[in-house]
Amino acid sequence: MNILRAKTVDLFKYEGLTETQQRNSEQNLAEIKNGSLRLHSYPRRLVLELTNTCNLNCIMCGRDESGFSGNFFDINYLYRLEPVLSYVEEVTLFGWGEPTIHPKFKDIIELLNKYPVKKYFVTNGTTLHKIEDLLFDCKVDIMAVSLDGACEATNDKIRRGASFNKIVSSLKAITARKREHRFDYPYINFVMTLMQSNLCELPEMVDLAAAIGLEEVKAVYLTAFNRELAGEVLWNNADDAGKVFAETIKRGESSGIKIKLPYIQGEDIAGEKFHKDCFVGWRDFFIGSDGHVRPCQSTQRKMFHISKYSDFKQAWNSSEMIGFRSSVNDGDKMWDECKRCYQSSHANWNKKSSFLQIGQKFAPEWDGGINDRRS
Repeated sequence: MNILRAKTVDLFKYEGLTETQQRNSEQNLAEIKNGSLRLHSYPRRLVLELTNTCNLNCIMCGRDESGFSGNFFDINYLYRLEPVLSYVEEVTLFGWGEPTIHPKFKDIIELLNKYPVKKYFVTNGTTLHKIEDLLFDCKVDIMAVSLDGACEATNDKIRRGASFNKIVSSLKAITARKREHRFDYPYINFVMTLMQSNLCELPEMVDLAAAIGLEEVKAVYLTAFNRELAGEVLWNNADDAGKVFAETIKRGESSGIKIKLPYIQGEDIAGEKFHKDCFVGWRDFFIGSDGHVRPCQSTQRKMFHISKYSDFKQAWNSSEMIGFRSSVNDGDKMWDECKRCYQSSHANWNKKSSFLQIGQKFAPEWDGGINDRRS
């Protein structure tokens, strides 16, 4: 079985890209390979943090450990990006909060549906019963559903405020509709945050995914932001993780469910480097819910507000972006927060700091409180 790993350069292998998208992606990959700092290509992915607020209170979330002044992404920022939407492959709605609770979530999906971009969002699953029609009306391509246990007791203890049974029921309704109409969308996967108290349930998550009719189970490691959760991380637990991963792979082979796993501690391809080679500054353009551009969701440093530049190419090739590209993979110039990267795709899981961020600055300080930028 071909075990999937987190992507550091590539995106999901989409079919049906336009010639414009294909040319842009080829040029972008070539510029990455050449180490270009000023890019002629557009990003292949836009990542929009629709909100940093959430309707759950998960035990592992860093919300209680940082200054989370709630914000909703101003839809006018998206209008500014419309000239780019014919070039990028994918728009991902993902960040510190639950994107589907944005007051304009439906409007945002419908706007994106006017363009050839692939639509991808990550959700805690609590609102699926409200947005089921939207998934099909606007052909959402990928939906990742966060679930942290294969049974109600485990998941609902970790994801406080969630209802395992309601989420599973909603997913069954969605997959039944896919089968009825022979739709191949949305591609749905579970995303499970692995910790000491739920690691053993990862194989059962594969069984659950197969029973519902999902395509994939993805596992990511817990990063602890406070001392109370330090005992839950899987640092120095490679043996147990390896055994569970082996059984998970076996279940995936039996059921046909794709399995995406992080590297076992000591086996990460990053070796002794601070993190895996990072290409988010070339591939992605990330805008936080407060309108500030950051390299990725897991980096606390803001580079500039999206309103600073009137033209996208000015922002894309700004001194801030070029500065990040020139330093992110250079151990001598790299930002301190990048040296302790915990971003699931790029972190070096051979390093303790990827699992433990206690006492570190791991999230940005957001401007203001709940804003009025909802129209």
